[in-house]
Amino acid sequence: MKTERPPRLWEIDFLRGLAILLMVGYHLLFDLGTFAQVPRFLGFSTDLSSTSWVIAQYFFAGLFVVLSGISSTLTRSNIRRGLRLLALSFVVTAVTYVFDSSSAVWFGILQCLGVSILIYGAAFAKARPLACGLWGAAIVGLTPLLALLKTSVVIPFDWLLPFGLYSPSFSSFDYFPLIPWLGLFLIGAALGKIAYASRRSLLPRALPSSFVNFAGRWSLWIYLAHQPIIMGVLYFFMLVR
Repeated sequence: MKTERPPRLWEIDFLRGLAILLMVGYHLLFDLGTFAQVPRFLGFSTDLSSTSWVIAQYFFAGLFVVLSGISSTLTRSNIRRGLRLLALSFVVTAVTYVFDSSSAVWFGILQCLGVSILIYGAAFAKARPLACGLWGAAIVGLTPLLALLKTSVVIPFDWLLPFGLYSPSFSSFDYFPLIPWLGLFLIGAALGKIAYASRRSLLPRALPSSFVNFAGRWSLWIYLAHQPIIMGVLYFFMLVR
């Protein structure tokens, strides 16, 4: 049977594009500060350890995860989509490990989304919005308990890193454990089931497409390509030290 393709929703593409462009900008500043020791770029500090930058990072990452949850309610091919994302995420892990094993990506956002999409497709695709929302809120609610557990117990292995538990020596360039991010994904799914039950845009009329919408439609490939492009440019101009 031919899989039904989701409709293009202007506001979803726009918000997803905004989230991915903000993520690219964040990674650009990080790379300039970490690998090229450039203190400022276009008026922005490359020191991303401040509270405001941490809040900004979690905001656009959370926005992207919630939108992914909404999008999963608009298609019936979640198992295939989840498996494809997982396959791509393993490629990202392998490439980053070869580039710099200390900065390799272990359970980054692609793996988190891939697993979340598979869980949604297997267990929540036919669930009511309330069930998705309650499960999502419960998973997010485990976050402080997880933090308390990590401060009281030393984990000697990394087998539980998908759930946010890892050894003291663990490091990852990009890390999105299922607690709390699966919870945000399911909250997004609940919003999608409510707001987009008809699979139609919430806007009264279609607005003109923009570069942000274009980025939203191609967000996966932008995510995969942006770091190699940034690092390639830095190497070309011999800024990497």
